[in-house]
Amino acid sequence: MLSTNNNRKMKKLLLTALIFPFMSQAQPLKIRKNQSGMFSLGVRTTLSTFNGGDFGNNGFGVGGQYRLQFADRINSDWFFDYITSDVDDFAKRTDYHIGVSIMSYFTKKPFPFFKPYLVAGYCFDWTDLVATNDASNRVTQRSSAVQAGAGFHLNLSERMDLSFVSQYMIHLGGDFHAHRHDDGSVGFEKHEGAGLEGHLLFHIGINYKIADLWGRN
Repeated sequence: MLSTNNNRKMKKLLLTALIFPFMSQAQPLKIRKNQSGMFSLGVRTTLSTFNGGDFGNNGFGVGGQYRLQFADRINSDWFFDYITSDVDDFAKRTDYHIGVSIMSYFTKKPFPFFKPYLVAGYCFDWTDLVATNDASNRVTQRSSAVQAGAGFHLNLSERMDLSFVSQYMIHLGGDFHAHRHDDGSVGFEKHEGAGLEGHLLFHIGINYKIADLWGRN
């Protein structure tokens, strides 16, 4: 009997969790005369190409972000990304990015269906490179990077949007690359300085506007 009651409670909790986003979606978003203070949460997937100048080694990852808007045309995106990629068949690479981007909108209308913007930002990153056939042969690096690009929102409603972003990231402290020697061993080489080689990133995310933090009820 106790087990049956627990199952019923779990079903109710799951049903509530599924229905709540749609109930929240139906509630109108209350804002003031401007959009400053708008706070939203989201998740995203990432495709990383042109890793270290090589188009063949693409990386895939997941991440999340929250946004805090400062003005009608200025928004901020505070993000975390976890990206993994193969270096041919002899090494694996993992990148962690945590940082902030500033988005500049072309229009100040709050909820047009299509809302394009320019984006630029800064992040701290941690890179781990490891040889596939020898887990002890690895190198790690902590550095920082800058990124810039463009994107757009598809506003599905007042509260929810899909975001598509393309941006290029350059490592300021240099970047490590893996190489396979003629004898089959794997070596790692650091390219010093902020070169043009980096990551061409593509993000697809979904975001939900929680509230106008600086507005009034």
